[in-house]
Amino acid sequence: MRSAPGLNGFFKPRHPILGEEFAGEVEAVGKAVTRFRVGDQVFGIDMFGAHAEYKCIREDKDLITKPSNMTYEQAAAVPNGAVTALPFLRDLGNIASGHQVLIYGASGSVGTAAVQLAKYFGAHVTGVCSTANVDLVKSLGAESVVDYTQADFTQNGNTYDIIFDTVAKLSFSRCKNSLTLNGIYLTTGPSPEALPSLFWRGRGGKQARFMAAGLQSASAKTQDLVFIKDLIEAGKFKSVIDRCYSLEQLAEAHRYVERKHKKGNVVITAIE
Repeated sequence: MRSAPGLNGFFKPRHPILGEEFAGEVEAVGKAVTRFRVGDQVFGIDMFGAHAEYKCIREDKDLITKPSNMTYEQAAAVPNGAVTALPFLRDLGNIASGHQVLIYGASGSVGTAAVQLAKYFGAHVTGVCSTANVDLVKSLGAESVVDYTQADFTQNGNTYDIIFDTVAKLSFSRCKNSLTLNGIYLTTGPSPEALPSLFWRGRGGKQARFMAAGLQSASAKTQDLVFIKDLIEAGKFKSVIDRCYSLEQLAEAHRYVERKHKKGNVVITAIE
């Protein structure tokens, strides 16, 4: 689950129903709709409105038929993390087979997706997470895992072609000595720690890069969803779900997510 409270207005919610990722069955279609028909099982991502029993969405939005080997809950847990991680690694990071890639925040929504995608692209993956999540990150394909409560990866002498900060808690200045000569530091958000060094290019070609993955065009996101769906159906990508809540437990679910200790994703089941 994910919401965007900063876009909800200053004095009252512009969008009273939160929730971005969803999966479900098409109940009705408009006369001009050609991509979908009643009964299709679909999943996708939109800015608002997923925390509901029914949602209206245009057919040209980020929506495709769901993977045949996933439940609705599993499919709903895929889009945000996967559609964020994929363009960062593939497009900004130019990830390639043999790259040394470190994923910071490897047990979160974006992190669990990034570990699996980096592995798919043939990289040697190091995940950084807390003690409780080490086994999870290893199970997703990471060859090495650094427990940040016990060690600081920037002090171990290893270098990486890509350092992907999926939780925007690091900075380029902290990571630059852990990058290879042409290494790239990627961050998902312009946090106070990361903001001063974004788009910085230093000696030897080391770079810090940021992109607003959520602002990509609908067609680009749809293509990425298709890519991820193919990986899922080939058994090369899976969703990671920490907890499931009913729609009546929505406030409790948000409180749990806001503690920032979830593993992967939290899912709301709107219709039992």
